[in-house]
Amino acid sequence: MFEGYKIIFVEDDPAVRSSVAETLDLAGFAVEPYESAERAMPAIEAGLPGIVITDVRLPGIDGFGLLQHVCATDATIPVILVTGHGDISMAVEAMRHGAYDFIEKPFAMERLVEVATRAVEKRALRIEVDTLRRKLTETCGIDAMLVGESAAIRLLRQQILSLADTPADVLVFGETGTGKEVVARCLHEHSNRRRANFVAINCGGMPETLFESEIFGHEAGAFTNASKRRVGKIEHAHGGTLLLDEIESMPMNFQVKLLRALQERKIERLGSNELVPIDFRIVAATKYDLKELSDQQKFRADLYYRLNVAVLKLPPLRERREDIPLLFEHFLQQAARRYGRDTPALPGDYIRKLMAHDWPGNVRELRNAADRFVLGLPDGEGLGTTGPTLTLAQQMDMVEKTLIEQALKLHHGRPLMVCDTLGIAKKTLYDKLHRHGIVIDDFR
Repeated sequence: MFEGYKIIFVEDDPAVRSSVAETLDLAGFAVEPYESAERAMPAIEAGLPGIVITDVRLPGIDGFGLLQHVCATDATIPVILVTGHGDISMAVEAMRHGAYDFIEKPFAMERLVEVATRAVEKRALRIEVDTLRRKLTETCGIDAMLVGESAAIRLLRQQILSLADTPADVLVFGETGTGKEVVARCLHEHSNRRRANFVAINCGGMPETLFESEIFGHEAGAFTNASKRRVGKIEHAHGGTLLLDEIESMPMNFQVKLLRALQERKIERLGSNELVPIDFRIVAATKYDLKELSDQQKFRADLYYRLNVAVLKLPPLRERREDIPLLFEHFLQQAARRYGRDTPALPGDYIRKLMAHDWPGNVRELRNAADRFVLGLPDGEGLGTTGPTLTLAQQMDMVEKTLIEQALKLHHGRPLMVCDTLGIAKKTLYDKLHRHGIVIDDFR
């Protein structure tokens, strides 16, 4: 349950020390018992994956002295004080100086386990957040632009880097909010076109009457109020990249002209008979199945087949939940800089809420949630209400199940390749498939 985390327990009474250590061990904790503060101190280091529970009254250095040592070493390590009745006022004062909690003697073992569990969960969250921040600080290049460590995102980064320096036009497919423009920018920034312009157009947000002029440009006098030549978006993207977002909403009559520009790499400004050669790459983005739309005669089939050469598919956030903590921390830091505020600490159950939410708005919705969190505003509608709060073990199970399913999708259900990707034995894989109810034939 708390694998990798431990409790340093300090108690000078051998019988009490043995009894409490056994209780904590049965509760699933790894316990290191010590009879004095002096013996425990060498085991307390900055970044300790665990907590400290200490009796206040000890020979030599007492519990308060040990608390001071822990705070000086790493003030984020939770310290629980075990006090006699007469020590309560001192324990309350100690909490003001950094103690996590105190337990009054005599105490029920259930109470000790409850407080220890909360303290370890808090410590685990702190270490996770520190690890995420360190990863974000160390990332650069495409890892900093396309954040995530899931198998799907690692594969996507590989595909982008493989395509970046080729002249191939790219079709990016994904649900709303999955980051299609980010992928297009990654293709541009990691290509030999990065010194030229990246030009983005939302085809669904442009009036049809302005479409041809905006895309292809126009000559002076081409129409009323056209007092001078205008360079269109394609020409402005010369040497660079043109993103056509929501390409499915492009009017059919303009799709013909776009297809011609793609085939010939030349454009004709409105009101001109001159063909202008242009070197540009098209990245087309859509949330719809263009093949299905072309079958329904809602999208030109010839343009679909012209674009359907290099296709990048973006997974929805619900299919890569293990990326949520890293992404949320990334957006928190961005929001804190944007609003001029400190990056706030996360409550103990907040990441669980994030992991449990379905995120229909995908990465965009997660970014908005981070903005609200930095601004101190309430959660968005539905956050954390998709089900009961998950325990740490349930959260880890969910991440493990997601990782296995993604590896199975990636390797089309081939067990040996999945084992190699995940670094586990074949028997271990089948045990986990059985435990999570995953049917391997569903991925073949």
